[in-house]
Amino acid sequence: MNIKELLEGSARASRTLYTLGEEETASVLEDVAAGLCAGRELVLAENVKDLERMSPSDPRYDRLKLTEDRLLSIAGDVRNVSRLSSPCGRVLSESVRPNGMVITKVSVPFGVIGIIYEARPNVTCDVFSLCLKSGNACVLKGGSDAHFSNLALVSIIRRALERHGVDPDVCTLLPPGREATTALLGAAGLVDLLIPRGSSSLINFVRDNARIPVIETGAGICHTYFDKDGDRLKGREIVNNAKTRRVSVCNALDCLIIHRSRLTDLPFICSPLAGSNVVIYADEQSYQALSGHYPLLQPATEGSYGVEFLDYKMSIRTVYSVTEAVSHIARHSSRHSECIISESEEAILFFQHTVDAACIYSNASTAFTDGAQFGMGAEIGISTQKLHARGPMAIQELTTYKYLIKGNGQVRIP
Repeated sequence: MNIKELLEGSARASRTLYTLGEEETASVLEDVAAGLCAGRELVLAENVKDLERMSPSDPRYDRLKLTEDRLLSIAGDVRNVSRLSSPCGRVLSESVRPNGMVITKVSVPFGVIGIIYEARPNVTCDVFSLCLKSGNACVLKGGSDAHFSNLALVSIIRRALERHGVDPDVCTLLPPGREATTALLGAAGLVDLLIPRGSSSLINFVRDNARIPVIETGAGICHTYFDKDGDRLKGREIVNNAKTRRVSVCNALDCLIIHRSRLTDLPFICSPLAGSNVVIYADEQSYQALSGHYPLLQPATEGSYGVEFLDYKMSIRTVYSVTEAVSHIARHSSRHSECIISESEEAILFFQHTVDAACIYSNASTAFTDGAQFGMGAEIGISTQKLHARGPMAIQELTTYKYLIKGNGQVRIP
C-alpha cells in the first residue's frame, strides 16, 4: 500500500469514529493499556534494536530508551486518558435570533491529526489515546531512530482496535523515510492538522513546508530568574530539578539568570549541579563568583544564550533588575516555560505580566510543564504559539467547533 492510500484509509476511518460511544472508547484504551503490559517483553526487545543504532552519548538516547517502568507508566497514561470525559459535543454557546433560529456552537473533532516526531516512542501511545478519546484518527510519522519501537507499539494498538470492531486505520504509522514526510506535509484534504514534536529544526522545517495547518510544539529554551528577593534554598532545589531531572526534555532549564546582588549565593545554588556533571557557561560576573567553587566552568559567549541544550549544559546571565531579566528572556525565549524565584509579590506580578510564554512559574520548577502534571491525563505536545492552542495540549485542544442552526422554515429576505 502506498503512502497516499494509507492517508486515504486514515481519512475514511476518521469518519466512522462518530459512532463510537464513550464507554466503547474507554474499553479500547483499557485494552491497549493491558496489551502494553502483556507485550512489554516484545516492545522492550524491539526498543533494544533501536538503541543499538544510537550512541548512548546522544542526548536523544534517553528519550528513545524504554524500560519496564517507563512502559508501565505509558500504559498508566493510556488508562488515565480512558477515564477522561469526551471533549466532543460540548455546547460552547447558544443563542436564539429574532427570527426564531437557534444557533448552537458545539465542539467537534478535527478529523485526522498528523504527528511528525523524532526518537520518542512514548509519543506514539500518548497521541493515539488522546486522538481516540477526542474522536480523531491519527497519522504517525516517527523517526527512523525509533522505527522498531513504534512498529511494536502500533501493532498492539491496532490489534486492540480490531478486537473491538473499530477500523484499525484510525491509527496509521507511516514509513520512516523522507517520502512519507513529504506526503504528509502536502496531505491537503486528507489530514486536518499537523503537529511536529522534536527539535527546533524539525519544527521550523514542518512550519515552512506544510500545506496544511500546523501547531508548533516542543522547542523549549527555558530560563529561571533568581531575583534579589529569591530564597536560596528554593533556588538551589528548583534549579537542580529543572536542569537535571531529564535533560533531554523540552521543559529542562537552559539558562539561569541571576540578580547582581545575589552572586555570592551562586556557588550554593549551583553546587548540586556538579554531581550531575553539568557544564556551566557563565558570563564574566557569574564566572568570577563561581571560580574556585564549581569544577565544570566555562566562559560564556553570546552563542551560549538562546540555546536549547538538551544536555548537561547550562548558561548563566547576570542582570541588575527584573526588568533586565525580562528583556533577556524576550531576546532568547522560545515562549515555552519561564520561571522567577522571588519572595517579592511585586516582582512576581511584573514577571508574570510581562514575560511572553505559554507557562510562567513562580517558585516552582519548569519541569512541571507537562499535560499529566497539569491534570490533563496526557498531552500531545506543548504549544509555543498562540493559535489555536497554547501550552500543554490535551483532549480539549484536539477539538474545533461548528455551528448547528435550527430553523422552522425561515428564509432570508434582502
